[in-house]
Amino acid sequence: MKKIFALLLSTLSIGLSAQIDFKTGDVELDADLNIINTNAKTDLPAFKADLTASFGVSVKNIDYMLSINIKPTKIYFALEISTAVNKPIETVVDTYKANRDKGWGYIAQELGIKPGSPEFHALKGKSKTKKDKTSKTNNGNGQMKKTPVQSTRTMPASKG
Repeated sequence: MKKIFALLLSTLSIGLSAQIDFKTGDVELDADLNIINTNAKTDLPAFKADLTASFGVSVKNIDYMLSINIKPTKIYFALEISTAVNKPIETVVDTYKANRDKGWGYIAQELGIKPGSPEFHALKGKSKTKKDKTSKTNNGNGQMKKTPVQSTRTMPASKG
């Protein structure tokens, strides 16, 4: 019994240490983003394919963002913000790179999404939907269609 309890406690502490502090200013949104991230890491190729289909971003750009240490869910959230503010993904990534220590709440505000605004609530709702979708077996059903994200340059040319 003690061994089972120790194993359970160890597993729980590992799970908690893997949590990312997104600093969105909303505890529920941060929790949803952590679940999305865990699920994305379980099947990264399927997650990248979903981002490509949902946002019209190339796998090359996704791989670039991963190569500069942007976590899968942060890529997803950057794409959601890009769509919400109708700005190229590169603009969101550049803002993230310059302000990553301040968190996604700050980054969203810098790009025009105010706390409590309809745009913020839409981001929160879309993240909840994405969390629910990625929590189920990913069989390609129920994908949300999105308008392709604007892109004015390829990600590897980005400075910063």
